[in-house]
Amino acid sequence: MILVTGGAGFIGSHVVDLLVENHYNVTVLDNLTTGSIENLNKKARFIKGDVRDENLDFRDIEGVIHLGAQVNVRTSLERPLYDCDVNVLGTLNILETMRRYDVEKIVFASSVAVYGDPQYLPVDEEHPKKPLSPYGLSKYCSERYIELYRDLYGIDYTILRYSNVYGERQDPRGEAGVVSIFIESMLRGKTPTIYGDGYQTRDFVYVGDVARGTLMALNWKNKVVNIGTGRETTINHLYSVIADILNFKERPLYADPREGEIYRMVVSIDRALDLQWRPTVDLREGIRRTVDWMKRYLKI
Repeated sequence: MILVTGGAGFIGSHVVDLLVENHYNVTVLDNLTTGSIENLNKKARFIKGDVRDENLDFRDIEGVIHLGAQVNVRTSLERPLYDCDVNVLGTLNILETMRRYDVEKIVFASSVAVYGDPQYLPVDEEHPKKPLSPYGLSKYCSERYIELYRDLYGIDYTILRYSNVYGERQDPRGEAGVVSIFIESMLRGKTPTIYGDGYQTRDFVYVGDVARGTLMALNWKNKVVNIGTGRETTINHLYSVIADILNFKERPLYADPREGEIYRMVVSIDRALDLQWRPTVDLREGIRRTVDWMKRYLKI
């Protein structure tokens, strides 16, 4: 039995679907704060609960995929104690429960936010860690706890540092990424705002590719791996791709950049390639799929 925390959320629900498709028995732990019951795979067992619950029962659990988290950078800046409580203490609680029940493997969803402003590009896994937000720091602190529990208690791990994930089920009105926000605005005939000059870059990776990498990570032992595309995309280019697909003619609005956000980011995926994972869905195709889903979700 594999436990997926946050398994009713954006990325987590795709991971659960893939696990079920590959004949795993799956339990989902989710408090539905940002996840949705509609995302739940009907073949997975569901427990409504929180990663911070001290009385979690991990009997029959063989491995944990830990995706349950506070993932919004701006929320972490406004509510750093809450961010730390969910992300650091929540992860520590999962590790303690694993220790008590002799669960031997955790796959942890970390973030490229641990790196901070890149000293070089593409960013590899050995790049110095200097987060710019409480969110990035909470992910890095959790990574270190996981490594410590390997040394102290023999719990094996795979740490995945996701770049900017987008795709179906990313709620534009929740803790959304820029792709879903842009798509919803354009579908409603509203002109999206770009914070900064639009030449800031991100490494956008499709959620289906991320889910596949997360499934594969169950078989990777004590590795830290970037999950991205190795391709740097400006926000201006992202805007133009979405606008082209939706035949949206308006130029973007621009506003001052937001605090705590990195200007340029693209990751090295050489280690993932060595482990036989590679991204398969390019940006335009991934956005087209996301647009199709968003139209159904918004009933537009």
